[in-house]
Amino acid sequence: MKLRLLRLPAAATAACLGLFALVQGTAGQTTKMPGTLRWGSGLLDVPVATVLPHLAVTGTYSGFGISVSERLVVTRSGDVIARGEPYEKWVSDGSIAFGLFDRAELGVSIQHYDDPAEGGNLLGGFARLSLLPSSVKGLDLAVGARYVTSPSFDPFEDDFRPNRFGYPDSRIVSDVGREFNSNVSPYIVATAQTRGLDAGFLPEHDLSLTVGWGSGLFRAGRGLDFYQVAGSGGLFAGSAVHMDIGEDRLLNLMAEFNGFDLNAGAQVDLGGIRAGAFVLGLAYDKHSTFRSRKFGLTASVAFCGAAGLCKPKLAERPGPDTVALPAPPPDTVVMERTVEAPLPTGTPATLCLATGSNVQVFVTARQDTLVGPSRASLDDLRPGLDFAGDYAAGQDWFTEDESISLDDRDYSKSGETRQLNCANIVQVGEHEGVPVFAERSEERPYDMVYVPVRPGVWQGYEHGLQRTRG
Repeated sequence: MKLRLLRLPAAATAACLGLFALVQGTAGQTTKMPGTLRWGSGLLDVPVATVLPHLAVTGTYSGFGISVSERLVVTRSGDVIARGEPYEKWVSDGSIAFGLFDRAELGVSIQHYDDPAEGGNLLGGFARLSLLPSSVKGLDLAVGARYVTSPSFDPFEDDFRPNRFGYPDSRIVSDVGREFNSNVSPYIVATAQTRGLDAGFLPEHDLSLTVGWGSGLFRAGRGLDFYQVAGSGGLFAGSAVHMDIGEDRLLNLMAEFNGFDLNAGAQVDLGGIRAGAFVLGLAYDKHSTFRSRKFGLTASVAFCGAAGLCKPKLAERPGPDTVALPAPPPDTVVMERTVEAPLPTGTPATLCLATGSNVQVFVTARQDTLVGPSRASLDDLRPGLDFAGDYAAGQDWFTEDESISLDDRDYSKSGETRQLNCANIVQVGEHEGVPVFAERSEERPYDMVYVPVRPGVWQGYEHGLQRTRG
């Protein structure tokens, strides 16, 4: 068992490096990631490199049960000298986390509430800073730290330390076995994200894989037999499947190794209202409080500022890049001799559609638009066929020159309409059913965004532009 557990971090690292080479770009920070038990967004006990979107707030409750037939009695050096009484306890945790500028996530937690004779209150704080722009090639890198106060067993004055399960234990002191430093847990972590398999029997889903290294709670206690079976020296890893189960609804399936324990769980996100179940210590039995399986529940709510409850979304899927033409009529005329008619001529042009895809057409001298391999006239195909996408032309808000809103910022019409190349823009939101795009090279918050007026024609909207009306 010990050898198998030690191999897990190495295997997770190799898998993560392989996924980094395959990842595809996604847009912006989202609330797709589930919430940890007490440390903000992440898996169960493992942090991820993404952070909450700007001004998003999550509140989380989690609890798990400990039930063992005996509690080990240890010396100051950490040696087991006796087997004590059974131990049962339900451990509750609560936390609040919020995001800033799509680059940072901060929060506080309370991990235990009891009288001083039982360890008192364990209060915590956590922070994580994204080091890369959001989802650069599907890869995020972050540094962070966790802090939790020490328990206090009155009237004793030992230098007690918190453990990785977040409840007071009088056997965990600063010099048990060897130095046990667990109040502060700094770490560095990388997360890769990619779209899942395009299999017809599976719903749409994304995959994420995380690997990192930390000190403090990720590493302290690795030399104590009663505390752990095997330790990785601070290396941790985890993965998740984010599965679309309906509009604004995700099912997150998670597995992780936090440096000591194999944990797994599932969480359903119903548009910002979350609920889940989990098991800690999958590889353990009922041997002792630390080396036993623990089953628990979690619930949280996520708010995204003025937008209300957060709506989790998968990575953007590419839209169709072809124009479908009607099937040829079933009747045919058989001729003894045929002459192939020449294709209509025209000037080739590329139109950027509201779907975010380029399509090639031909424009004749009479300004007819020809589409498809046979260069059929678009006017002859309408109204049965037209270009895909939703456009602003004819919309009241566009005709009346009203401003549009994105990320709590107002944007006003800027300049004349123009042509854009879909390869250089990406969708960042929508207004009244019409998609809103920005340059791929820009970062949130954007100074300029664009809406499609009609196929191939775009209107710029600029933040901070003073509007004038006639």
